[in-house]
Amino acid sequence: MATKVTAAPQAGEVVDFPVKVSSYKTKKDSQVRVMEDTVTNAEKSFGQFCSLLAAYTRKTARLRDKADQLVKQLISFANTENPEMRATLRNFAEDLAKVQDYRQAEVERLETKVVNPLKFYGMQIKQTRAEIKKFKSIRNDEIKQLEKLEKLRQKSPSDRQTIAETSVHRASVDASRTSHQLEETVDTFQKQKLKDIQKIFSDFVTIEMVFHAKAVEVYSSAFQTLESYDLEKDLESSQSTIQSQRKEAVSEDDSAEEDPVEDLRGQAQRLHQ
Repeated sequence: MATKVTAAPQAGEVVDFPVKVSSYKTKKDSQVRVMEDTVTNAEKSFGQFCSLLAAYTRKTARLRDKADQLVKQLISFANTENPEMRATLRNFAEDLAKVQDYRQAEVERLETKVVNPLKFYGMQIKQTRAEIKKFKSIRNDEIKQLEKLEKLRQKSPSDRQTIAETSVHRASVDASRTSHQLEETVDTFQKQKLKDIQKIFSDFVTIEMVFHAKAVEVYSSAFQTLESYDLEKDLESSQSTIQSQRKEAVSEDDSAEEDPVEDLRGQAQRLHQ
């Protein structure tokens, strides 16, 4: 049988009878499948992006926490060292703490501008799926009407024009209008998806660049602090301390040796008396 297609205002394809139902159904199924694949692929990819970037943010936060512990340990160790090393380690720890302040800002920006937008994307996907489901329901009703009228046409050929002008046309117009709306919805979804993925990862790169730029600046200062450490001064200080302790030990030994002699002299005097 031939297929006659007429255009309906503000709609896509409107089918008038006679029509080959199987080929028409296949065409509509293919259209829906393309739209569903678009949404499914976006849902899968955005879900994976959200999971990975959330884990990335959590690990960045854990790195910040470990670095804070390192700062505390450096300060604790510095308090046991000689003046030069003590000052050097305290300055180094201060720079390292600054980097963690920048890392905290990095974590907060990642959560706000990267992870949260990916989480909320699920709502847009849900709305688009609802539109597809609505279209499928109307399309199925259209197909049922076509199949029903195909059977009636075979039984009563004389009723062909009357049937075609009523239920078929009405079901076809409804499906055509919904199809047009769905195409617009999916096109809007696709456009927004591409814009969002561009913005999300642009924000991600910007956040990382800002953090690393500031971190490099502070790490450069930390490197200069470590490079300017005067080892010789600390060695001199250590040697001076060791020598002082040695003199004190010798003095104590001399005092200990004199005491027994005096005791012996005292005992001899008592015996002589």
